[in-house]
Amino acid sequence: MKRFVNVFGKELEVMTKGEHGFPIVILTGMGCAFDEWHEVSEKLSKANRVILYHRPGIGRSELNEGKRNTEATVRELRELLDVLQITEPFVLLGHSYGGLCAQHFAKRYPNDVAALILIDSTSHDLDRLDTLDLPVMNDLSSDEDWLKQCQDYAERTETELTELIQPTLAPNQSKLPVDVQAELKGFVCRPNLYKAMLAEVESWYDDARLIKRLGNLSTTPLYVIGRDADFEVDRGKADGLPESELRILEGTWGQLIREQTILSADSRLVIAEQASHAIHLDRPDVIISVVEECLSRLKPSRQFE
Repeated sequence: MKRFVNVFGKELEVMTKGEHGFPIVILTGMGCAFDEWHEVSEKLSKANRVILYHRPGIGRSELNEGKRNTEATVRELRELLDVLQITEPFVLLGHSYGGLCAQHFAKRYPNDVAALILIDSTSHDLDRLDTLDLPVMNDLSSDEDWLKQCQDYAERTETELTELIQPTLAPNQSKLPVDVQAELKGFVCRPNLYKAMLAEVESWYDDARLIKRLGNLSTTPLYVIGRDADFEVDRGKADGLPESELRILEGTWGQLIREQTILSADSRLVIAEQASHAIHLDRPDVIISVVEECLSRLKPSRQFE
């Protein structure tokens, strides 16, 4: 069920599925729609309560004028959970930039998080990616080019964006229900999406340094799911990118993913074979399996609370 929830005076678009069972909160990646999580949320909601929402400016959530950083996301999520009357510890999933936000939340409110699942998550050492020697890849598509495009899109109308982008779906998005596909096409044509992304990018290096300073998670159960490096290299080669640079990028990204297991003394690393960064689309079964394994560990302990 989709609805709007007032959080600090702004309406956030929220989707909840399932009425009983363990609460599961999913934080999506930067510029990503929660509709993409259809298969994961449908399966998990059969026995659990699944909560997804769009951060301010994303989807149909109102854009606020405040600073868009992970601290703001932590505050908003804490307030949203209060409004939804989620009072018990929950399983927190975070994908990509949403994983960075999830790390921040878990460190701020360790007693609220029964377990943390990071899905190809942005690292608190993300600046290490900027030191890589990737001349061909950077020349074809640099961060500066992407930011300029976001700025251009942020200044256009929804009608202009629809005509300019002429949105199409990735193969795995095309397998989703027709109504979900329609939502995804409209999602990328809203100028506030690009305003929100620009605002989040502006702060993410400072966010990462702060999150790193907050330390580790002690013994919070932690699952780290990473993408398939060879799969990503093959995809990049098919697009004409040099294998040598792809190997450098995937080697560093993979190392950052593996290092996230150090955040907790109770951690497990899972590599999603045949999956790109969009693991929730390529291998939703892997995410579902990890969550179910996590819940099987947590539920027995609740019997004695």
